[in-house]
Amino acid sequence: MILRIKVWTSMSKGKSKASKKKKKSASDRRQMFMKLVLSDTCAVCKTPCARGMQYWEHMKEPGSIGKGIPCPLTKTYR
Repeated sequence: MILRIKVWTSMSKGKSKASKKKKKSASDRRQMFMKLVLSDTCAVCKTPCARGMQYWEHMKEPGSIGKGIPCPLTKTYR
C-alpha cells in the first residue's frame, strides 16, 4: 500500500500573504465635495440638472429664502 502525501512549501504561503492588500479605512478614502451654487448660477448653467431647475423655480417665487444647492458639475475629490 502506497500513501501519497502533499507537502506544502513555505514559498506558496509567502505569496498568499504578499498578494493581500490592506483595505483603506474610511478616513483614508478620498471624499467628494461639491460647491454650493445659488439660483442665478442655475439660471445661466450650460448643462442644467433637474435639481438645479427645481431650485431655480422655487427661488423665482416672491419671498422665498434659499441657501443654495450642491452643484454636481463642480465635483472635486480630496
